[in-house]
Amino acid sequence: MTTLNGLPCEAVKRLLIVLLLLSLAAAMPARAATAIQEVKTSSGIKAWLVEDYAVPIITISFAFRGGSTQDPSDKEGVTNLMSGLFDEGAGDLESNAFQQRLDDAGAEMRFDARRDAVYGFMRVLANQKDDAFALLRLAIEQPRFDQAAMDRVRAQIVSGITAKEKDPETAAQIAWMKAIYGDHPYSRPYEGTEQSLAAITPSDLKALHTRLFTRGNLAIAVAGAIDAGALKRDLDQIFSGLPAEPSLVPVAETAPKLGQEIRIQYDLPQDRLRLAYPGISRKDPQFFAAYMMNHMFTSRLWTEVREKRGLAYGIGSRLENNDHASALVIATRTRPDRAAETLSLILAEVSRMAEEGIGEEELEAAKKNVIGGYAIDNLNSSRAIADTLIAIQMQDQGIDYIERQKQLIQAVTVEDVRSAARRLLSADPAVMIVGPPLESRKG
Repeated sequence: MTTLNGLPCEAVKRLLIVLLLLSLAAAMPARAATAIQEVKTSSGIKAWLVEDYAVPIITISFAFRGGSTQDPSDKEGVTNLMSGLFDEGAGDLESNAFQQRLDDAGAEMRFDARRDAVYGFMRVLANQKDDAFALLRLAIEQPRFDQAAMDRVRAQIVSGITAKEKDPETAAQIAWMKAIYGDHPYSRPYEGTEQSLAAITPSDLKALHTRLFTRGNLAIAVAGAIDAGALKRDLDQIFSGLPAEPSLVPVAETAPKLGQEIRIQYDLPQDRLRLAYPGISRKDPQFFAAYMMNHMFTSRLWTEVREKRGLAYGIGSRLENNDHASALVIATRTRPDRAAETLSLILAEVSRMAEEGIGEEELEAAKKNVIGGYAIDNLNSSRAIADTLIAIQMQDQGIDYIERQKQLIQAVTVEDVRSAARRLLSADPAVMIVGPPLESRKG
């Protein structure tokens, strides 16, 4: 039986649940201050909790260190494939039965494999948490990895890979990561390839799950309508059955390979430009000076490239921070006949920032913008709060980080920013140009 434009009834129900949870979460106001409690259970499981009873929702976010960097070189994509199977049956529940129970509990559950960790998420109405958390425990502790479900999810991933084979964005991203990271695990496609996915067996998934899903590499954040006492009991229920310690393959530290030009020729209406400069670790004493520098640099690029000259619809610079590599990356799109001009302008702004730095007034305005916007950007819902707390934990920043970062930003001086700019922007960058060759842009 189908309804709502042909969608199955179960899919409609799941959609309605998600929409209800989203509408309730959207009612939560942004918080200027957030009281974070550290909760530790009798089995030693730790979590950060923000209690909030404005709406009757509980959001739990968690992460297991060790993402796609743990994929064997001949079985790329195994971590991503595993992450797509946690709601495809667990314990004594096969796929359909598990998903029906999840719908009955009114819960939204997701898993996501990234380079350095596997992330999980559940959002549920508070009065239905017991049933939902019982299912989450099964998914985390006893995933089935049935052959039929695995084949179906693998086919979906392969279909996506095939569909993107001729996509310039995909080709550019693959070429970019390979060029700047060489043979490092960061250079590999996290989805894998059709060939590598074909080699994966249920035994591979079970072995990977045993290595990664342990208490020793677990971070947890919870936000919403639950107190510390109840959360302790729930955390023990969900996570205490996992093995104690992970068995992770060591991943080497690396840095982007600079001083190169990567050209990918496509007949496109817009050229893609991407530049990489040295990055900076979040634990580096100069990190917040670099962060403020990049904030102001992005503003300058927007003004010079977009507002004054209309060369692009958007342009930005960001600090990329992975566990084993960091980079400052600039990206934009522009008309093919203006690409050379746009690239020259970007390089000129890089030189100006590295050589001249910034002024006191510009810095003070940037501080107000960054500090004032933090709650709006990061603490505006239970999901945002939980995800922010997980990110802080994964960065090993400490439970006082939200307040401490304000002080660290306020302490940044003009000279600190100039020093960070010289350090990061004086290098010869890696440059990628996706579109017609440079010669066709002349004249």
